[in-house]
Amino acid sequence: MTSSNASPAASAAGDGVPVAGRGVSGAPQPGDDIRPKKPARVLFTSTTLVLEAFVVLFATLVAYGLRAVPSMWPSGTVPPASVIWTVGGVLVIVLLVLSRLMTVPGGYLAGTIVQLPVLATGFAVSMMFFVGGVFAILWFISLRLGGRIDRERAAYDAEHPETAPSES
Repeated sequence: MTSSNASPAASAAGDGVPVAGRGVSGAPQPGDDIRPKKPARVLFTSTTLVLEAFVVLFATLVAYGLRAVPSMWPSGTVPPASVIWTVGGVLVIVLLVLSRLMTVPGGYLAGTIVQLPVLATGFAVSMMFFVGGVFAILWFISLRLGGRIDRERAAYDAEHPETAPSES
């Protein structure tokens, strides 16, 4: 059977193999087992925190490299390498752990609070005031936009229960 002769129950790939309950378009049909999507707010905020962790790691590398230039430090006193790596490493680990805790109560609050130490890294690497500010703005956009997308998904699912995720 060629793809031009395929029945309406053929898969979207046009290979002539029927897919249960799906038409040629591959769109879900009533009765299909549809898995719920992960909330957009969780995806956006988790991604922001992971990207922030990478930026903090690179800022830690810059701070370590700037030890050779004492005039770059605000107090004129260069911190030991162990302090730089400890502070940077702890902040990276906190950001990565928080990125996985966005679904627990208080996760968004903790993510909001951790924006302050990221901004504070600007005292060691001045460019981090700008980069940390950009990430703080991205954080708040992730919260707002993710919440809006989740509300719109819920409204769509309420209007179209035949294509809403299954409860099982």
